[in-house]
Amino acid sequence: MINYEEELKKFKPCLDVDEVESAIYTRDLTDIVDILKEMLKTEGQKRKE
Repeated sequence: MINYEEELKKFKPCLDVDEVESAIYTRDLTDIVDILKEMLKTEGQKRKE
């Protein structure tokens, strides 16, 4: 039977995963909230004109 506690002690994360994680967190990604804010801002400017 697998001893999960022992296996977890031996676990070492892959360096590639760490590199990808840092690249994702340092990148400024646009999400749906940012898109909606920009749409509302544009719509508000059109109404003022």
